[in-house]
Amino acid sequence: MTEDTRRPPALSLVVIIAVTVVVAALGGLVSAGSDDAWYAALNKPPLNPPDVTFAIVWPVLYVLMALGAIGVRLRAGSFRAASAALGIFFVQLGVNLSWSWVFFGFHQPLAALAILLILWLLIVTMIVAFWRHARGPAMMQLPYLAWVSFAGYLNAYIVLAN
Repeated sequence: MTEDTRRPPALSLVVIIAVTVVVAALGGLVSAGSDDAWYAALNKPPLNPPDVTFAIVWPVLYVLMALGAIGVRLRAGSFRAASAALGIFFVQLGVNLSWSWVFFGFHQPLAALAILLILWLLIVTMIVAFWRHARGPAMMQLPYLAWVSFAGYLNAYIVLAN
C-alpha cells in the first residue's frame, strides 16, 4: 500500500471543492450579464435565456463537476490512482475560467468561441476519464456538456451577428 492510499481523502476533497469554488467566483467577477453595457448592446440569439437562468444553471453545474470529481477520487482510492481524470478536471476548470475572462472581461467573442470548443473537447475527455473510475460521476457531467454545447450556439451567434 502506498502512502497516498493510506491517507484519508479529506485533503484532496477540500482541494477539489476549493478550486471549483474559486474558479466559479473568479468567473463570476466578470460575468455581469446585462449589467455589462458591452454585453447588453450585443445582438443575441433567439434562444438567449434571461440572465437569471445563468445564475441558476452555473452553480448547479459547478456542484455537479465537484461531486463528480469527488466521486472519482473516492472510487479510485487515492488521488494518484485518479490523477489522469482529476488532472483533466482541473485543466477544464482553468479553460472554463478563461472563457469567462476572454468573453466578458476582454470582449473577444471569437477567441472565446475557440476556447469553448477546447472546453467542449476537454469535457468529453473528462467524461471518458471519469467513466473509467465510475459511471455515476461521469454521467453527472452530461448536463455540463449539454450546457456548454448550448453556450457554443449562443457564443457562435454573437460572433456572427455582431
